[in-house]
Amino acid sequence: MIEIKNLRKQFPGTDAIDGVTLNIPDGVVVGLAGPNGSGKTTLLKLIFGFLRPSYGKVLVDGEKPGFWTKSIVAYTPEIDTLYHWMGVREIIDWYASFFEDWNNTKEKALIKILNIEEWKKVGELSKGFRTRLKLLLSLSRDAKIFLLDEPLMGIDPSSREKIEKAILGSISGKEIVIFSTHIVKEVEKIFDKVIFLKKGEIAIYDDADTLREKYGKGIEEIFKEVFND
Repeated sequence: MIEIKNLRKQFPGTDAIDGVTLNIPDGVVVGLAGPNGSGKTTLLKLIFGFLRPSYGKVLVDGEKPGFWTKSIVAYTPEIDTLYHWMGVREIIDWYASFFEDWNNTKEKALIKILNIEEWKKVGELSKGFRTRLKLLLSLSRDAKIFLLDEPLMGIDPSSREKIEKAILGSISGKEIVIFSTHIVKEVEKIFDKVIFLKKGEIAIYDDADTLREKYGKGIEEIFKEVFND
């Protein structure tokens, strides 16, 4: 479903993505892990189509990212793009009106799982609850690909289980979920595959269970080993 070959994205003075090649099949939850500045957000934006490659290619379901691929890809950005003056219920309805694949059943389930307070203004929500709302807006779609950029940002440890439950409860097992994070421990158990991105390059890309067997330790411990240099 996602094919990336010799991908490079250059910004003035730096290569944010430097020669990345990988193929991601359908039906996997991929942990995209790396420290801040490793290129995770840039890679997700290239897959979604917010950015264009400097070199190389990205194909989503055989097509270059663009208008059509956005109909099958749901993206949750790290930054807060919600209008604070809108009501929560209002922004859900407004967002749903843009997507033919909006699933009202999933929306209702996610409202319950994430304890979304529909009667409030977005500006009245804490950072953690705005993050939950952003996730609801993506996960309520019947998309084929979900790109989640640091969905644990601003979420307290006791609430991270809700995020995990929301994600797993929103997919059928046929989709691709790419879960960008530098907080690995609490969510590594949901990863089928793991990408370690280091200074814009792929340091590791493999099945999570294969890595655990190879290194004899958990994904978080492998993460520390790879990035503590």
